[in-house]
Amino acid sequence: MTTLTPYVVIGGEPAILNLVERFYFYMDTLPEVKPLRDIHQPDLSSAKSKLFKYISGWLGGPNLFIEEFGHPMLRARHLPFSIGEQERDQWMLCMNMAIAEMTMDPTLRTNLLNALQDLSTHMINR
Repeated sequence: MTTLTPYVVIGGEPAILNLVERFYFYMDTLPEVKPLRDIHQPDLSSAKSKLFKYISGWLGGPNLFIEEFGHPMLRARHLPFSIGEQERDQWMLCMNMAIAEMTMDPTLRTNLLNALQDLSTHMINR
């Protein structure tokens, strides 16, 4: 019996890969998120891989991030970067746009966006 985690409900690995691709597409192309883009490396491959692995486990799928890097310790991992409300809002703009492209139950979408808003707010370090 498969447990109906958010990971399973939204479509598993293919859906998460697409979400991450669309998220970074927006980060890479929207002029209003340039400050956020600028704190990332020019090549987004590593960031894409890490976000995919993290979100997979976070949504109840395989714990790929933990298996490779250990406990996420997200706030500590983001301390080297100056993150304020502006960066949080830019990150959420990209995530909102990427999630808007996904087919999912409206309640799940709302819960997911609320959880991501809380998570991104926790990253603020200035």
